[in-house]
Parts: sequence; C-alpha cells; structure tokens
Amino acid sequence: MDPDKKSLFLPGQLDVTLLRLCHELIENHKNFEESAIIAVQPRGVYLGRRIHSLLGTLLPEIQIPYGELDVTFFRDDFRRGDGPLHPNATHIDFVTEQKRIILVDDVLYTGRTIRAALDAMLAFGRPNSVELLVLVDRKRKRELPIEAVYRGIEVDTLDHEKVLVRLREAGGEDSVRIENR
Repeated sequence: MDPDKKSLFLPGQLDVTLLRLCHELIENHKNFEESAIIAVQPRGVYLGRRIHSLLGTLLPEIQIPYGELDVTFFRDDFRRGDGPLHPNATHIDFVTEQKRIILVDDVLYTGRTIRAALDAMLAFGRPNSVELLVLVDRKRKRELPIEAVYRGIEVDTLDHEKVLVRLREAGGEDSVRIENR
C-alpha cells in the first residue's frame, strides 16, 4: 500500500456502515411520513442515492422523498477561484416546509458546505428540522458550529491530509482514503 494513502474501511466494512446508518435513520424517522432526504452536490449525491436505495430495500412499502441540492452560489468562497464556476443541477420536486430533512454529504470538514446547503435549502421552504448525515466526520478544523447527527466514521486528520470518498455509483469501486495533498 502507498504510504501516502490510508484506507479508512476494511473490505466490506463500508456496506456494513451504510446499513447501520440506514437502521439509525429508520429508528429515528419510523415511517418517514414527515421526512425527506436531500443530498449535497456534487459528492454527497452518490452517498445520498445509495442511502435512499438501501432504505427503499429495507422499507419497500414507503416512498421517501429524495432530492439533490447544488450549493455553488451559496458558498462564501465561490468568487475566490480564477476560472468560471461550473454549478451542478438542483433536483428537488417537493416542498421542504414542515419536513424533517436528512441532509447528506460525504465528508464534514470545516462546515462551510453545509452552511451553504442550509441557505440554499430555504428556497424550497422552511423545514421543521435538519439532520446531517455524513460518511466521514473530520473532527478537526471545524470553522462553523455544525455537527453531524449520523456519521459513518470520525477521523482525526492533519492539515496536509485530504479525505477522498469514491463510491461505485461514480464508477470504479468503493474506497474511502486519507491522502497527503
């Protein structure tokens, strides 16, 4: 194995972790009558789709609303780059008003992407609550008081390290690694 790369999950462990997260959601949301899942573009979408699909398998009689949210123009750093921005599409075909939203992203680091998602989500209504689900919670370097309710794994990382999540839905194979920048 490359010494500059460290795998966070053993083979098969990612599937077990995702199943555990789904069971936690079922325990807290019961029949999902007032709940919906919104995945954050771009990288939270693959995780959101997988979670939504697993929940559909576990609860085949229940239709859980699912959407995908682009936060590009809601980020506080969107004007810092030199090149043109390439936003993703937002697909939310339900009103979030009075819903319990499960916001899904792959990695929680500084909290800025989630802050942007909270701002962007208000265009679709004011939810009763928002719960954050992340696959990887990087505990250090949080810049905003944002915390995940559901987390696959917590890791301590150094500033020069990056967490890379690749899911098979994006092509290739599942892997979650810490790499040096």
